[in-house]
Amino acid sequence: MGRGRLRIYLGAAPGVGKTYAMLSEAHRRIERGTDVVVGFVEHHGRPRTEVMLHGLETVPRRALEHRGAAFTEMDVDAVLERVPAVALVDELAHTNVPGARNAKRWQDVEELLRAGIDVVSTVNIQHLESLGDVVESITGIRQRETVPDEVVRRADQIELVDMSPQALRRRMAHGNVYRPDKVDAALSHYFRPGNLTALRELALLWTADRVDEYLRQYRGEHGIRTTWQARERIVVGLTGGPEGRTLIRRAARLAEKGAGGEVLAVHIAASDGLKAVSPEESAVQRTLVEDLGGTFHHVIGEDVPSALLDFARGVNATQIVLGVSRRRAWQYVLGPGVSATVARESGPDLDVHIVTHDAAAKGRGLPVVRGARLGRARIAGGWLVGVLGPALLGLLLKTVVPDLGLANDMLLFLTLTVAAALLGGVLPALASAAVGCLVLNYFFTTPFHRFTVSDPKNIVAIVIFVGVAVSVASVVDLAARRTHQAARLRAESEILSFLAGSILRGENSLDALLERLRETFAMDSVALLERDGEAEPWSCAAAVGGTPAGRPEDADIGIPVGDDLALVLSGRALRAEDRRVLGAFAAQAAVALDRQRLVGQAEEARELAESDRFRTALLAAVSHDLRTPLAGIKASVTSLRSHDVTWSETDREALLEGIEEGADRLAALIGNLLDMSRLNTGTVVPMIRETDLDEVVPMALSGVPEGSVELDIPETLPMVAVDRGLLERIVANIVENAVKHSPEGSPVLVSAGSLHDRVVLRVVDRGPGVPDTAKEHIFEPFQRLGDAPRGAGVGLGLAVARGFTEAIRATLTAEDTPGGGLTMVLALPRAAAGPPAPPAGRGAG
Repeated sequence: MGRGRLRIYLGAAPGVGKTYAMLSEAHRRIERGTDVVVGFVEHHGRPRTEVMLHGLETVPRRALEHRGAAFTEMDVDAVLERVPAVALVDELAHTNVPGARNAKRWQDVEELLRAGIDVVSTVNIQHLESLGDVVESITGIRQRETVPDEVVRRADQIELVDMSPQALRRRMAHGNVYRPDKVDAALSHYFRPGNLTALRELALLWTADRVDEYLRQYRGEHGIRTTWQARERIVVGLTGGPEGRTLIRRAARLAEKGAGGEVLAVHIAASDGLKAVSPEESAVQRTLVEDLGGTFHHVIGEDVPSALLDFARGVNATQIVLGVSRRRAWQYVLGPGVSATVARESGPDLDVHIVTHDAAAKGRGLPVVRGARLGRARIAGGWLVGVLGPALLGLLLKTVVPDLGLANDMLLFLTLTVAAALLGGVLPALASAAVGCLVLNYFFTTPFHRFTVSDPKNIVAIVIFVGVAVSVASVVDLAARRTHQAARLRAESEILSFLAGSILRGENSLDALLERLRETFAMDSVALLERDGEAEPWSCAAAVGGTPAGRPEDADIGIPVGDDLALVLSGRALRAEDRRVLGAFAAQAAVALDRQRLVGQAEEARELAESDRFRTALLAAVSHDLRTPLAGIKASVTSLRSHDVTWSETDREALLEGIEEGADRLAALIGNLLDMSRLNTGTVVPMIRETDLDEVVPMALSGVPEGSVELDIPETLPMVAVDRGLLERIVANIVENAVKHSPEGSPVLVSAGSLHDRVVLRVVDRGPGVPDTAKEHIFEPFQRLGDAPRGAGVGLGLAVARGFTEAIRATLTAEDTPGGGLTMVLALPRAAAGPPAPPAGRGAG
């Protein structure tokens, strides 16, 4: 049996009509005779959606119990046993109740698909895992239920259920999405027009990318090379010359004329890497492309026109923008040029725009000669061998071995030429060939001792000697230069690999990047300068080393990154070819600076959001949890002061007990609020002292009913280094929380033991427990889970305990109790070995 097909209705927000569209599709399939069942569909009290469920067969759900409450989930086994052709499964990102067959509903769907059952499901764009951070930055709400993007991308069909923000808000206002009592809050928070517009854009863009994937897959499977003009994609061919900016702006204007236009700038580089472009100009053009909403690409190719056309067809481009050639008129005898070749071979599916510019027909300039960088000693040795060597060799051959013959003499002189090339490069080798030719002519060819040659054979021999000498010298010098270039390119690749790796590893420290640059090029100082505009002075955004230059023109090296950012280096001048790597460092430094500031802004926004949430929760706490005990106290006092009723002694005791209980609740609540405020403002300063655990824990249990706690604290435990007052508050809050959730007749166990350099205190209850996904949330302020009884507090006890725990350098975590329940584990640092410290006061507590 083959794998089933998955169809997903994707929406930008709840209420756009995903479930309604899914149910409509189910009715259409039933009319065509398809066997369709409802695996799990939740109508959420929406009348129109509930009506659409009529006439559809529903597989009974599986009932589950969790923490004393009843829940229902899709019964995967029942659906598999029923074996329908199509199953409807709503809310793909839903997290199942603990005890269900799978943790996530999309895993249930995977089982149905593997069994050959087609599935129709729904999901909102905010539940895609990769968009969690983006959605949180837009709405301020972190989505806890997510589905991996790959699960949705593997769907055979994805249909976007779209609705404008205004229409969705009208639908909500009419009560078609949420109950009337929730409408105002939803419209004021999550469903604001800006939020809905941003979420809608995310959904449209994600769906468009998926459509592109389908199109590329289809074209690849069918071997389609021609361009399908689904939307305007404009490729800009860049040479690295100054005309690139003109071409990019022209392409951007073309893209703006059509909806959804896209600009892709591409630079074709030779595979040998020897034709380098200006790193400053390349960085400027890359920034310009990205500022205009396009992308920059770097492609390796020997044949520039073919590589450019292959790239354009590979991305399904519709237009190519090229500049008029910079060749001079006489240079066209070497070929038609890139622009003409691309225009000729583009075919009917690609439009080619040839744009004029200021650098047209002005030539490309002569290539810069780069020496082999052999060092002064080797070059001097090469000149000595090339100039003095032939003279000494001629004298040796004339006086010691005069009868070797002209052929052997020429081979010996050729050996000197090769040696000169190996030592000093091409110029000493050419000098050796010239001097050797003169010596051979003067001493070893007739007529002797004259710079003439009478025998034509000797003329041919000398010409061949000079030709071979020059050729060998050129080859040796070329090999030396290529070796130098290869070593340099290897060093550059290692540096660029470091930069790329730092991005992938998330290493965003700007100072570390600048320090690496300073060490790489042995500079005195490196700085990143910025300004607000061309007329504004430069300021230092970051610097390492000595005193940095205040302006780019004051530095030894200045690498511009756009108009208002520059990387400056002071210490020594660098070679021109070093600027390519400097350009990469400059671009990465600019990215690191932007990312550093974005992280700071995000942190500030997070702190503001947290502060707002804290204030909102505090107001909610004051409005209910303070008012309730105050109302009880007020009622009891009013009753006691009433002269119309004669209270018995038992009644008076009950009223006074109520007043005392209310006052205790108020005192505990206000104490926790004050403690939370101290933690948020950072004013908790612990006084660390050596303390016996068996002295502090009993004092912390004074606020819980007798018989509700079993204590197991050995007297042989080592002492702990803590603030005695803070530890008492920590233990009190933990134990009170455990007693609150423990069932009647099941006391809380408080035990302790030593483990390595820690003393571990465990508070064990047999209550309903907490799911793994909520174990960290219970330590957040104002968090009360569903098992907490109403009026049991504002949810600050564990938050205060965690905050005080961190203040004394301890840890507090939650674990499952074997057999059911929750265990709080408090790991305290052991005191250093030594005499016991005297008893300490309450310190910061």
